[in-house]
Amino acid sequence: MNIINITNWGLGLGLGLMTFLFIFRIVLTWYPQVELNNLPWKLIALPTEPLLIPVRKVIPPLGGVDISPIIWVGICSLLRELLLGQQGIITMALHH
Repeated sequence: MNIINITNWGLGLGLGLMTFLFIFRIVLTWYPQVELNNLPWKLIALPTEPLLIPVRKVIPPLGGVDISPIIWVGICSLLRELLLGQQGIITMALHH
């Protein structure tokens, strides 16, 4: 296994996991009574919150709805497609 295959696998796993966690954060916004400082919710909040804070500073919650996790789902999806998609940079490097 070469470095490009390992990178491909790692990025795919990482971006997929982050997308899943951000989607879970979107669902959690429907339940404002959930305490993100308690387990198991803390396992979702710890990796996502550092990325959500800067986005909230630029785009504050609209009408009480936090859209920052939606933005991050889009970013993760875009990165995954650009890097690992059928015409992605890493995918193309694997085929040459």
